[in-house]
Amino acid sequence: MRFGHKLGLLGALYFSQGLPYGFFTQALPALLRKEGASLPAIGASSLLALPWALKFLWAPLVDRWYWPRWGRRRSWILPLQWAAVLTLCLLGIFVRADQLLAMMIGVLVLNLLAASQDIATDGLALDLLEPEERGLANGLQVAGYRAGMIIGGGLLLVLYERLGTAGTFFGMAALLALATLPISFTREPEIPPEPTAKPQAPEVHFFRRPQVLPVLALVVIYKTGEAFASGMLRPFLTDLGLSLEDLGWMLGTVGFVSGLLGALTGGHLSQRLGRRRALIGLGVVQAVAVAGYGGLAVAPGGPGPVALYVACAFEHFASGMATAALFTCMMDWSRKEVSATDYTVQASAVVIATGLAATFSGASAGALGYPLHFALATFLALLAVGAAAWLFPIRGPFAEVAA
Repeated sequence: MRFGHKLGLLGALYFSQGLPYGFFTQALPALLRKEGASLPAIGASSLLALPWALKFLWAPLVDRWYWPRWGRRRSWILPLQWAAVLTLCLLGIFVRADQLLAMMIGVLVLNLLAASQDIATDGLALDLLEPEERGLANGLQVAGYRAGMIIGGGLLLVLYERLGTAGTFFGMAALLALATLPISFTREPEIPPEPTAKPQAPEVHFFRRPQVLPVLALVVIYKTGEAFASGMLRPFLTDLGLSLEDLGWMLGTVGFVSGLLGALTGGHLSQRLGRRRALIGLGVVQAVAVAGYGGLAVAPGGPGPVALYVACAFEHFASGMATAALFTCMMDWSRKEVSATDYTVQASAVVIATGLAATFSGASAGALGYPLHFALATFLALLAVGAAAWLFPIRGPFAEVAA
């Protein structure tokens, strides 16, 4: 398969995951705040992402069970994609704007479907990509995912007051159906031969690999500070007086372009500079971006619109770069024969860490206020730089590819 075809296919699939997740992480907090929800309650809503944290539990099933006629990965991706389309249509038909509980249940179901699709998609990416292709490919994958997130939580938020709840969900369903077309017409590569002996459960086998603890610690720490800050970004902007449409334009236009460019840049730098140097350097940029939100919170008389747009653009750019670099390393640390499971274990560790950070961000902002909350987030982001410098594997099994 040509490299361009791989990029288009994977970009569409990661877009499919980011679309509903963007609505959950970006639009839903703003909607909850508009309905008068407290900051701790908004932070606790991050628990709806639980399927992303627990997906490693069923990842071995995705690696081992499939319908040969459809292919190892398509057997999972296609049914899950269309189930997500159906769920969005049902939400559009039956859920009203003031039924936040029903909306949150629907988001939980969507997260379960998207997280399961992510297992198969990550496995497909590792099946398709050569090591030298992973940097740029991860940049595009992160860009596709962020594009879905920004459209789901940005552009649709701009249009929410005009389209209404039904129109928003139907629009998401239509976009998701379009993104399913590339995988529908793609043939998978040859399936590796079955192992002769029954292996250990892949997720347990990953945890028992030599030198695994420093790698897991690095994966857990790297995005925690940024998640701790961004968990309160939407309520912070809402409390500054921005409308849903203002938030949508800020995150849907500036955020989309900046995140896209950041992800592509991060993927390129991961290949050009090497994995370790890219993680360290982009971790510094990520910490500076988080500190920028603290600057907004203490601006005399409140920040102006230019400062808000610049800070949001910089944060999306920095986050896209750092995420692409981390995901490239996670691919390198996954073994081909159990690729979906190895990658999913690491991805679940990231989601658990960032989910807990987002969950406690509301309590932090409520107790400390926004300035001290963003200062604490900056400190956590700086810890990621130290983790990249000291915990990155330079010898042993995890250093065979990532150098």
